[in-house]
Amino acid sequence: MEHGTQIILVEKPGGLIVPEIVALGEKAKKYSANLYIAYNRRFYASVLKAKQMIEEDGGVLSGNFEFTEWSHVIAPLEKAPGVKENWFLANSTHVVDLAFYLLGKPISMSTYAGDAVEWHTPAIFAGAGQTDQGAFFTYRANWKSPGRWGVEVLTAKRKLVLQPMEKLQEQLHGTVAIVDVTIEDSLDLQYKHGLFLQTSAFIHGDFELLKSLDEQLKDVLIFDKMLKTSA
Repeated sequence: MEHGTQIILVEKPGGLIVPEIVALGEKAKKYSANLYIAYNRRFYASVLKAKQMIEEDGGVLSGNFEFTEWSHVIAPLEKAPGVKENWFLANSTHVVDLAFYLLGKPISMSTYAGDAVEWHTPAIFAGAGQTDQGAFFTYRANWKSPGRWGVEVLTAKRKLVLQPMEKLQEQLHGTVAIVDVTIEDSLDLQYKHGLFLQTSAFIHGDFELLKSLDEQLKDVLIFDKMLKTSA
C-alpha cells in the first residue's frame, strides 16, 4: 500500500488478532487501497453448487455448522508465537465465514463459550440466532471431544450437507436418504481446493465472491462475540 498498490489479496483472516485487522483497515483507508481476505472455501466447487441450489430453492430457511478442531493434532505443532492461542480467528473462521456467507449475516445471536485446552481458551462453543436472510441457525464446537468441520443449509426443498466441505450431499424433502450431488471439481482436484477460482476472480477483477476487508471488519465483531459468553 505504501508503494501505491491499490488492490491486494491478503491471507485470511487479515491479522493474528483483532486489533491487527482493525489497524490494517485504517491503513487501507489511509492509502485508498481495496483489500480482500482469502477465504478460499467460498470458491469450492461444492460451495458454488450449493449456492446455486439454494437460490433455485428460493433461499435458506435455517442451518447449522460445526467448527470442532482436532486438538490432539494441533497441540504438538510448532507454530509462531500467538498462532495457536488465536486458532479460532486464524483457522476456525474458515467455517464461520462460509456458514454466514451461505446463511446470511447474524442480526441476533446468543453465544456460549467456555473450558480450555492447553493452547487455546475457550475450547467449547455453542450458539444460535437469526440472519438478515431470515434464516435461523445454530452452531457448536468441542475441541476436547471428537468432531469435524461441517455446514448444513436447509431450504424448502432439501438439506444441503458440506461435510467434508470439499463434497456436497443433499437430503430431499420427504426422504431420509442423503446422497452425493454431482459437482464439477476438476480445478479443485488439479490445484488446491478453491485456489484457482479465487485467484482468477482476483486477477480479473471479479470481486463479488471475494471477502472485502470492510466485510471482515464487521465480521470480527461476530467472531469476538463467539469467543465470549453472552446472553
